[in-house]
Amino acid sequence: MIIWLNGAPGAGKSTAAHELLRLLPGSALYDPDLVGAGLRRMLPSERLAEADDVRELPAWRRLVVDTAAALLAEVPGPLITPMTLLDQAHRDEIFGGLAARRIPVQHFHLAVEETFLRRRIEGRATEDGEAVPARCLRDLPRYGAALPWLTADAHTVDASRLTPRETAELLAAGVRSGAGTREIVQTPPPRAETLAAGVLLFDEDDRVLLVDPTYKPGWEFPGGVVEPGEAPARAAVREVAEELGLALPHEPALLVVDWEPPSPPRFGGLRLLFDGGRLAPDRVGDVLLPDDELRGWRFAALEEAEGMLSAGRFARLRWALRARALGRPLNLEAGVPVGA
Repeated sequence: MIIWLNGAPGAGKSTAAHELLRLLPGSALYDPDLVGAGLRRMLPSERLAEADDVRELPAWRRLVVDTAAALLAEVPGPLITPMTLLDQAHRDEIFGGLAARRIPVQHFHLAVEETFLRRRIEGRATEDGEAVPARCLRDLPRYGAALPWLTADAHTVDASRLTPRETAELLAAGVRSGAGTREIVQTPPPRAETLAAGVLLFDEDDRVLLVDPTYKPGWEFPGGVVEPGEAPARAAVREVAEELGLALPHEPALLVVDWEPPSPPRFGGLRLLFDGGRLAPDRVGDVLLPDDELRGWRFAALEEAEGMLSAGRFARLRWALRARALGRPLNLEAGVPVGA
């Protein structure tokens, strides 16, 4: 298990973590900052210059998950992880990766009043050649912007006037009661190329329905991996029922077949998009999301979808809309029609 201590820089996560170690037998400290320090030493300076923070690198997020799994193979756990995590997409990627490895997470938010935060930050030293106060103060606006999702996702402990020991005692009580437990769908990571089926559903204005997964970053289409021996169109119907609570009246028509080439560490595979048709206004109210898998859904016009989807998914959507207008499916490779 992971006990993730989140919050603004200067909230006292590390000092509370060390006190919590004494209260939870078998626990071990897991500091993802050490993963970042290793990357800073190994990656070329040109690559590091492309990101404002090492936490922005996909390699850091993958290594945080893989290192946690490796540590839990060596120690009984739980792992106490004091780490500021302010980007919800990064939270989804890391917590989803942990869930895929059957590692549960209890997420705690140490809340501290800003005056206390600034006083603590300004008293800190220099670390890895960068002035810690300057870096931490730079994170405070991001922390404020993250509060709406952070307070909804984590169990909050107000540590403004608490000693590290008192904070740890509240955290230990929360751990024992199951506070901050995040139920996330446990999708095992693929081991080979996959076949996936997605469904486009439209409203009366021809906006497309997109969903926001809890276990990976970004928005996507309703759908999922086709199970062994399952017909893709039937998989599309099943996924819509499981993810949205909607029963499609018939198997949907195919719009695009897209070959997504392998791009390590991703295996790639075939991606199919089907036409689920228009949802009548009275059916929109029937949408019911599984809490452990999807955070939300919305209809989006094409220009809105461009900012919500990955480049590959958006290319697939554009060609799917073209195929819908033509009345015939299109064959794509890496989001481009074959022969184009």
